[in-house]
This record gives sequence, structure tokens and C-alpha cells, in this order.
Amino acid sequence: MDYQNRAGANKGSGGVAGASETAIDRRERLRKLALETIDLAKDPYILRTHLGTLECRLCLTLHVNEGSYLAHTQGKKHQTNLARRAAKENQEMALQMIQQAPLASQVRKKVFVKIGRPGYKIIKIREPVSQRLGLLFTVSLPEIKQGERPRRRFMSAFEQKREIPNRALQYMVLAAEPYETIAFAIPAKELVDVEEDAESTWENWDADEKVYSCQFLFK
Repeated sequence: MDYQNRAGANKGSGGVAGASETAIDRRERLRKLALETIDLAKDPYILRTHLGTLECRLCLTLHVNEGSYLAHTQGKKHQTNLARRAAKENQEMALQMIQQAPLASQVRKKVFVKIGRPGYKIIKIREPVSQRLGLLFTVSLPEIKQGERPRRRFMSAFEQKREIPNRALQYMVLAAEPYETIAFAIPAKELVDVEEDAESTWENWDADEKVYSCQFLFK
């Protein structure tokens, strides 16, 4: 029988290494490799304690020296925690992008130097046939920006943030750059639609005289 190529056949040789010896040898080789390639100063998870030991803030483990810490960073536990942290950060980043997406799609607010409030006149009217009450607004805008047209909208008392909400009121808001935006408090009653009565409910912009007029009736 040939004993030449059998394990332990040579004089002075040891036996076949067991699992523990193999693991120790592997950790030692990884430690030496890490010492040559990894810069601990750039590791965000290393923490040097006042006792001179090293702590892994990711895995919450203590190590007596740099070699032990580097061997730990190459192990399964540390690599698994790194993967979990990366997955969590990617998920948080994706959620943040989703939350910020509607903000990015909003129209950017205009910034300009305001020159004060425009002059205006309000007249109470009564429709002769139906006897419905209404209001006629005339706003003078001589310094309005070239090519600009006044913009009007109605706002509920609960939508505005300037005054304590009053359920009995609503507001007609008028904006015309570079004037300050103005708002008129009117009764919170349903208004007659333009399609219902186009003669009594209307608005007009005189670009030559720079005068905006609008009239509406309450139902």
C-alpha cells in the first residue's frame, strides 16, 4: 500500500486541518488583506472608546485592536448589516423623492416689487326684473404691467389666513402685477351663474383705460 501521498505521511507534518482551524486561518488572511486595503479613517462605523478598544456602531460589537475590527468587517454579520442599511437608505430616499415630487411640479410663486393697492369703487345694484341684489366693482389699474390682465377668483372665509373665519362672508380676490392683491368681503350667498344671466353677471377689462369692471348678482 502506498502511504506517500496520504495526509500526515510525511515526517513532521500535521494532520488534516479541522473546521475551526480553517476558519481561524481564513480570518487571519482576511485581516491581513483588510489591513493593506482598508483605510479606517474613512470608515463611518468605527468608534474608538476611551478604553482604547474599537466599537462597530453598525453591529454594536467591541474589538481589542484594529486587526480584530477589520476581521469583523469582512465577516457575515457586518456584511449583512451593511446590506440592510443600504436597502433602508434606498427605501427612505425613494419615499422622500415621492413626497417631494408634487412640490417640484407646483408653479413657482412670482416675486416682484409691489407698488401699493389700486383704487376701486363698489356700487350696490338691484336687477330691475327679478329684484335680485348684486354688486358692481370698478378697479383702476393705471400702472399695471404691460400685457398683464387682472385675475379674479372667489375664496371662502375658511380658505383665507388673514382674519378669523366668518361663515357669513366670502371674498372676491383680484390680482394684477405689480399691485398688491386685494380682496373684498361679500355675503356668503350663492351667486348667479354667467350662463344663467349673462346680461347681469359679467366682467370686463378695458386695456386702453386700464380699468377692470365686474358685476354679479346674488340668488
